Amino acid sequence: MSTRIEHDLIGDKEISNECYYGVQTARAAENFHITGITLAKFPTFITSLAKVKKAAALANFELGLLAENKKNVICEACDEIIGGQYHDQFVVDMFQGGAGTSTNMNANEVIANIGLEKMGHKKGDYKYLHPNNDVNLSQSTNDAYPTALRVALFEKLGELTVSMSIIKNSFAKKALEFKDIIKMGRTQLQDAVPMTLEQEFRTYAVMIGEDIQRVIEAQQLMREMNLGATAIGTGINAHPSYAKTVEGKLQEVTGRPFVTAGDLVEATQDTGAYVQISGVLKRVATKMSKICNDLRLLSSGPRTGFGEINLPAMQPGSSIMPGKVNPVMPEVVNQVCFQVIGTDVAVTMACEGGQLQLNVFEPVIAFNLFNSVNMMKNAFEALAYTCVDGITANPERCKALVLNSIGLVTALNPFIGYENSTSVAKEALETGGSVYDIVLARGLLAKAELDDIIKPENMIKPRTYEKK
Repeated sequence: MSTRIEHDLIGDKEISNECYYGVQTARAAENFHITGITLAKFPTFITSLAKVKKAAALANFELGLLAENKKNVICEACDEIIGGQYHDQFVVDMFQGGAGTSTNMNANEVIANIGLEKMGHKKGDYKYLHPNNDVNLSQSTNDAYPTALRVALFEKLGELTVSMSIIKNSFAKKALEFKDIIKMGRTQLQDAVPMTLEQEFRTYAVMIGEDIQRVIEAQQLMREMNLGATAIGTGINAHPSYAKTVEGKLQEVTGRPFVTAGDLVEATQDTGAYVQISGVLKRVATKMSKICNDLRLLSSGPRTGFGEINLPAMQPGSSIMPGKVNPVMPEVVNQVCFQVIGTDVAVTMACEGGQLQLNVFEPVIAFNLFNSVNMMKNAFEALAYTCVDGITANPERCKALVLNSIGLVTALNPFIGYENSTSVAKEALETGGSVYDIVLARGLLAKAELDDIIKPENMIKPRTYEKK
């Protein structure tokens, strides 16, 4: 295997000629054996870095700072990375010191060496195209890295809303399928009042729909970026027109409405948007986990639980109990949600840990937000396709629970009064008799009137009545 010698301020280092990355990337790969998860595992982040570098090259060329031939090969290299090539060359661990400098240099070196080959030169022959002087021109890690992070998160949050729409639609379709099934509603896990299975499942669709809007709102926070800030927001080493120029170029490259922050010093150190995004993800996870809890309860049994619905049987449920089938899909989504909720603490502390003009902890913010979005996206689609779409109802079981429930007396309260209702409920509890039979036996209502009151369509919405 042939090698080349590259040099940095630490000294010389031998690099394999098969590698498109250079000396700074190689040192970072050696230094940061932390998670074992490299940049290559997050392709959207890599393509976003390439988009930032392409926009910078176009802006620098327009401002007369970068020769046309260098601009061309940088843009060609970036286009190939955006197209999915060379991602295996992004070898730095996602957890790294240096505020993302290793990630930025990984991109700079790979782009430079791809460009050198296109120019007919050898890798590492940086006098013709330099990672810092050319690819990183008018930039700092402190504006290139967070801008790439925001570009990537804008895309990933958009993908998450698609997955959330899939699971929302699955619940909405089931609601329509279950529109005629009466069942018992519950509060504090105790009998409450009747409802329909449609109302129960429609609620899940509405809950998710509300959260889709919250994610879209959070996504818009990622539009504001600090490209052009360079080191701390003062724009040192950048052309006076660079920030405005690169804003337009990034819009062209991404096709997205990214805008330059009004105050670049503030934007370079303020990570509040990540706290808000993490909080929204926690909200989504909390509510989705609650929904999964409900699915597990409603399908519990099959003989000794609620047994109102059946989840698709996905796999045998026990190594010792024959015939047991577990609600594995809601269970795995629960676990994803627990992880996302816990991750929110890590993101919050990383954002709080910033000091003075920079927050150096954006790598852990990036790692956790990307992981949370990816897990949620996968989990929600899996829940929709392998669970919710295949749920069936047990109408007779649902109806029997209603008719045998003490909660049925609540529907009778306006017609027989609170004292009578309480007495009927007490007798039903003590004797095991049904509310229906006790009301008839006491002559509190005629059978026709009682049957009308407990019709499903009359118990699940407001109605007029004569006050007792």
